Amino acid sequence: MNTLHLKAEEPGAAGTAAKLLREGRVVAIPTETVYGLAANALDPEAVKRIFEAKGRPQDNPLIVHVASLEEIEPLVSEIPEALCRLAEKFWPGPLTVIMKKSALVPDVVTAGLDTVAIRMPSHPVARQIIKESALPLAAPSANASGMPSPTSALHVINDLDGRIDAVIDGGECEVGVESTVISLVKNPPVLLRPGGISPEQLEEVLGKIEISHAVFEKLDAGEKPLSPGMKYKHYSPKAKVTLIKGEFEKFKAFLEAQKYETCAVCFEGEGKYFGTAVEYGRQGDCADQAEHIFAALRKVDETGCEYAFVRFPDTEGVGLAVYNRLLRSAAFRVIDLDFTIPVYGLTGQTGAGKSTVAKAFAENGFYIADTDILAREAVKNPGVIAELCGYFGADIYEGGELNRRELAKRAFASPEKTALLNKATHPEITRLTFEAIHEGEKAGAKAALIDAPVIFESALTCVCKKIVCVTAPIEERIKRIALRDGITPEETKARMSAQKDEEYYVSHSDVIIENTDIEAAREAVIKFVKEEIQ
Repeated sequence: MNTLHLKAEEPGAAGTAAKLLREGRVVAIPTETVYGLAANALDPEAVKRIFEAKGRPQDNPLIVHVASLEEIEPLVSEIPEALCRLAEKFWPGPLTVIMKKSALVPDVVTAGLDTVAIRMPSHPVARQIIKESALPLAAPSANASGMPSPTSALHVINDLDGRIDAVIDGGECEVGVESTVISLVKNPPVLLRPGGISPEQLEEVLGKIEISHAVFEKLDAGEKPLSPGMKYKHYSPKAKVTLIKGEFEKFKAFLEAQKYETCAVCFEGEGKYFGTAVEYGRQGDCADQAEHIFAALRKVDETGCEYAFVRFPDTEGVGLAVYNRLLRSAAFRVIDLDFTIPVYGLTGQTGAGKSTVAKAFAENGFYIADTDILAREAVKNPGVIAELCGYFGADIYEGGELNRRELAKRAFASPEKTALLNKATHPEITRLTFEAIHEGEKAGAKAALIDAPVIFESALTCVCKKIVCVTAPIEERIKRIALRDGITPEETKARMSAQKDEEYYVSHSDVIIENTDIEAAREAVIKFVKEEIQ
């Protein structure tokens, strides 16, 4: 398919787009929020072409765009009184209202729901096209499904050229994030998706509103999305995105500790502190962040980085929309670097007896974040499983179970293979570790201890005041590993050879505890705690 590229300022461009829409074609049009992929909302076959072009799941409802209040009446079973108040204040503009639908609206538009989402865009080109087509237009964002929403015609072309009939270039979008979605089906009204109209602005008109749990967290199992933008992962570049909460210096230290090439997605003026960075707006200016966030996420992939770490936005006003989009872009991966208790690291070669030393720390009021335990949680994550299967073969995961012994055999076969294991698991282990430390805070621990055999190959060191290394003679280590894991001497030696030597651990640590005598090791822990905490 040849996609027709139109310029909004060219004579007849809107008329051409309107003609295509009347013929059942699919056209990308500019709105004040993001570019929309429009089709005749009353033509099921035309609407299906939207889903096909985007690769969009058909359980995800669409928004119907109109140019006047009179166009709404045939689309709904009744017009709530609250709609008139909302329309007077916010329409035309970035607000979508959900109401009970009429039989005129095809089920394909609403994903089988008995409600329909309607909005009246303010962009002059969108309004002209709706008027000239004389049609209500179903129009989700004009991007490949799951990718960041498009805020320019070039974004649309990059995603959908050759898959849609036309795109009309109306310049950069002013708002930059999709419309706010409010449902009037229940009382009080429910905010389903934050956008350019803030919750506070809505409450000025409606009084009390509820905010759906899906704004902040994943949908429950089996729960249907009632609005666009409620799916688990959305608005995401190819890079793995993680939101980082904490002041700038902590953010900077965390990125400097990364062992892989990363992109810092930060505020204006901060990019100069990083090797690779994309800025997404001024700190404290939510509207500016909203306008630029999707373009910034698209630029991340231009850097070629596999990992992107994003500065946490403000969550007040329109900032809630930016936060919501970033949460989904990151598949809800959030790391909070703001700790109220001191954090230390514990490491050492396999078989050195870290567990014994960690137990002694726990007896002295420390919360233990055991990365071996957290690693077993990490490999339950579908994304991690997919990466491991890509590196080590799909047969390591069969029947819904991970063959840990086979994975270990392959992963510890060489330092290169071990590096791939770390690459697949460390980001999730890191996130779970920081979550665990916050659990320790809530439990009243005096400090936290990260028990991590490969702490120097991770970013965990950035939050540690000191690193404690546990050592033991090699013969003792071999005995302990064989007894602990029930493996052969050959497998034991393979695991040991995959690690750095003892000198590496010792030279990178602040404190050394020799663990040949349990009581002596415990005394060393008590001495450390008294010097550091008491």
